[in-house]
Amino acid sequence: MMKSPQSIVHSRQSIVHSGTPPGPQSVFKGFTPPFAGWGAFLFLIFLSLSSNAQSVGYYPWNGLLTVSTNPYKPVWLDVRLQTNTLFGSLSTEILPMINLKQTEVVQTYLGGGIRFNFIGAIAGTTKNVVEGYALNVGVRVAPFKTNRNIKVALELSPYVQRKLDSGILKTNFGIVYVFGK
Repeated sequence: MMKSPQSIVHSRQSIVHSGTPPGPQSVFKGFTPPFAGWGAFLFLIFLSLSSNAQSVGYYPWNGLLTVSTNPYKPVWLDVRLQTNTLFGSLSTEILPMINLKQTEVVQTYLGGGIRFNFIGAIAGTTKNVVEGYALNVGVRVAPFKTNRNIKVALELSPYVQRKLDSGILKTNFGIVYVFGK
């Protein structure tokens, strides 16, 4: 039995258009809200309570989660994990920090370190584990008299790539929770 041209066109249209509306993943493809990591931040706080971490932070516009040793000590270590990115380009920064001045309300610090991409090296998306180098100058302010453990952080963070051939001047703005003194 031979099909009419209209039935052939109709069958092709039904194959192309299934009649179901596109799912939310296709409508919002490429869109990540700036506060998408808050759930991860809260999870990180609970995880840090069971470890030796002394503070956790989240920089929502840069997609950075941070865990550090005691930031009240003169020298402390900050480890940052980049979120909201492809799995193969997941970067980790290890930054030793030095407190320049510290009061009950304001803490200023300076530090520098190395940005690594262990996952990218394992996945084969990059040959080099070291991506580049960062310098951080920052201030943390405790705006609430009732809870000085909650701090607002603002940083100036120049970054250069591994070969020192290009770089970027970044700023970080976020919130940090310090577990104790």
